[in-house]
Amino acid sequence: MKDIVLNIEGMKCEGCVNRIKNVLSMVKGVQSYDVSLEDKRLLVSVKNEKVLGEVTRKIEALGFKVFK
Repeated sequence: MKDIVLNIEGMKCEGCVNRIKNVLSMVKGVQSYDVSLEDKRLLVSVKNEKVLGEVTRKIEALGFKVFK
């Protein structure tokens, strides 16, 4: 398992956080996650880094920008 921190640009409210959490809950290979509106960051634990690409694509499909 690997812990990765991603910055997420565009989160403005708890609704944004909940949308991201809903998407993450459906990604196979994501062990756990913590989305911080205040820090505009995501701490995600994944089985392997291959899952990270899917996580990034799904969050960006919601209209947010993801970067390390």
